[in-house]
Amino acid sequence: MTEEKYTDQEFVEFSAKLLVDHPEDIKVERRIDERGVLITLDVNPQDMGMIIGRDGATAKAIRTLLRVIGARHNARVNLRINEPEGSTHIKREDRKEEVKEEVSKEGVKKEEYAKKEPQQEEVKRSVDDVVNDITL
Repeated sequence: MTEEKYTDQEFVEFSAKLLVDHPEDIKVERRIDERGVLITLDVNPQDMGMIIGRDGATAKAIRTLLRVIGARHNARVNLRINEPEGSTHIKREDRKEEVKEEVSKEGVKKEEYAKKEPQQEEVKRSVDDVVNDITL
């Protein structure tokens, strides 16, 4: 039995294979339920960071493009990225603990570390002021 490929599924598979070091380990499944279409992506544990990206930017971009593809076909499309066993991805809670440990090792007071940098004072300008600056 041949598996039917859909535009959204092909997009995720194509994009993921371009991003990772082990494209042969990419596995994409498509399921339809009451919430819409669910695309599930499985990757090699070493490639997890490349799929997620810094602060989740890559995953967010893929999800955004999937929503556009879904909208063109009148469907709601969601992406689930399965975290494989042995992935090098550090969970947020564990990362917070590591930062606390590093801070205490360096002798920096936790209160000082928690302080936010002072915010720059915003200068409010009207559109007319900005246009005048441009035309000068």
